[in-house]
Formats: sequence, C-alpha cells, structure tokens
Amino acid sequence: MAKLFAIGELLIDFIPEHKGKALKDVVSFERAPGGAPANVAAAVVKAGGKASMITKLGTDAFGDFLVETLREVGVNTDYVYRTKEANTALAFVSLKEDGERDFSFYRKPSADLLLHENEIDEGWFSSGDILHFCSVDLVESPMKHAHIKAIRSAQKQGAIISFDPNVRLPLWESSEECRKTILHFLPEANLVKISDEELAFITGIEDEALAIQSLFVGNVQAVIYTKGSAGAELYLATNEHFTSSGFQVTVQDTTGAGDAFIGGFLSKLLEKGAFVNNLSEILKNFHQDILSFANACGAITTTGKGAISSLPTKEQVEALRDSHA
Repeated sequence: MAKLFAIGELLIDFIPEHKGKALKDVVSFERAPGGAPANVAAAVVKAGGKASMITKLGTDAFGDFLVETLREVGVNTDYVYRTKEANTALAFVSLKEDGERDFSFYRKPSADLLLHENEIDEGWFSSGDILHFCSVDLVESPMKHAHIKAIRSAQKQGAIISFDPNVRLPLWESSEECRKTILHFLPEANLVKISDEELAFITGIEDEALAIQSLFVGNVQAVIYTKGSAGAELYLATNEHFTSSGFQVTVQDTTGAGDAFIGGFLSKLLEKGAFVNNLSEILKNFHQDILSFANACGAITTTGKGAISSLPTKEQVEALRDSHA
C-alpha cells in the first residue's frame, strides 16, 4: 500500500491553559506534540493511511516524548534521527478568544535543522507514495538541502509531491527571504495547499483569481485554497474549479487545523490510488468526497487543544459528515 512521507519540523507546542492573553502574560502552559509535517503524518494515520516522518530530534526528554507520541499514533519513526548537537525545537503559543494564535519559537538552530542530505535514502520512496513538506524548515540549513534530496529522490521514484507553505514569518531573516524560498520550491510540487491568509503574501497579487492562477508553475497540477470555517476550493491546471463548504463547530484551538485538513485530503488520495499521472483525474472525479472529508478533519481538530491529540479518526469524520448530510 502506498504511504505518506512527511519531512520537516517535529517539535513541542506549549499552549496556554487559558485563552485571551498575550504571550507575555501567560502564566501556565500545556505541552503538546506538534510541527506541521508531523501533524500531517499523524492525520493520515488517524484517517486510516500509512505515514512516516523524516526529521531529526535532540537526544533529550522532549525528543523522547515526540518519538513515543508518533509511535503511539502509528506513524513510522524509522527515519527520525537523533543528535547531541542541538536540542529539540520548542514553540510557545498564545491563544486569542477566537482560537487564533501567536508564536514564539526556540530553534537557533534546533535539531530538525541539522538533518543532512546524506541521511536521505532514495530507496525509501515508491511510485504512488506522497512526499509532503512545508516551508518552516526551508531556512538556510542542512535541512533545506535534505528537502531537496528527498524531493528529487521521491520524484525519481514517481511519488506525488505535496507542498503546504504554512508561512511562519518570525522564523525567517526577512519576509522577502521567506517568499522567495517558497516560490523557489513551488514548481517542484504536484499539489499545493495555500490559505486565504497566505495567498497575497506569497504571490504578491491582490486579485484572488489571478493570484491562484499564478501558482500553476512547473509541476503543479492542483491548488487547494483553504478558507478556514468557510471551507475550501480546489483548482486544477485543466481550468476546472470545485468548492466545498466547511463545518460549523465550537472552536477551542485552531492549531493544526490546516494540517488536519491536508492530512485528510492526502489520506483520500492514498485510499483512491492516486499517482502523478492520474492525480488530476482522481481529483476531478472524487473532489466532493475528498474536500468534504478534509474539511471535516480540519473542523474536528479545532474543537480540542493541540494538534496531534485533537486529530479525528476516520469514524469521527464520517459521523460529522453524516450529521450534515
């Protein structure tokens, strides 16, 4: 069976026990496993698929906790390296009353940024697999070059490449460096997920339709445009366009909602036997099922605290979809 590989950051999110305070005013935090690629890998497994994580952690207690967490979920950790050269990454999060977040990261560098390209093995990947990556670990570091090696290796084996920029500007030297790096990696992807908050920043285009069309460069076959509780839209390079409404739920914490969405989306592609050469056809024929499933994954995740701990099972997703049928 084809599987997902997620490469990038695996870290600890420290989430405040009470919402509505600025980060400087938060007194107590709860520890939660996180990192967008890891969230996506966990989301795929919770939805019934297979997934592996590619990263590096410190030889510290936080690293031990993260490995144990992924294994408990069912994510393969054979490609999670450990190092004494740096600590496991940490992120402190403050939650506004509506569940939106502010971040403060501790990683200069963190262990994930020290994954080297020679630690990536071309033999890991097969045709029909999916390699998913984000932009947080594309800052200039050994990990950036590990991404390039992984993408080239996966492409050579016929795997689908999925990219969610997942912009986090505080981690970059400048916003322009972030934007240029995302645009450099964009043509490598077959599938791009972008949020309404990121579109104008990444493309430099205010007009929504023109901005989305500008993302169809290189290998890009499909763009998924997410709009939070308003749902998502799917655009194909064949000029076809599909929409799907979101699910109304009581929001606790939006951390990981976008990761849950794309994890649910990718799990459906694995389930339906998507390959690079039939990706557009699969998306066209099953867009309603795929988008509805992904929207439900994202919605359910916002009803709890933290990302991985709030990810829904396939049964929970189907129950929500049935209640809105």
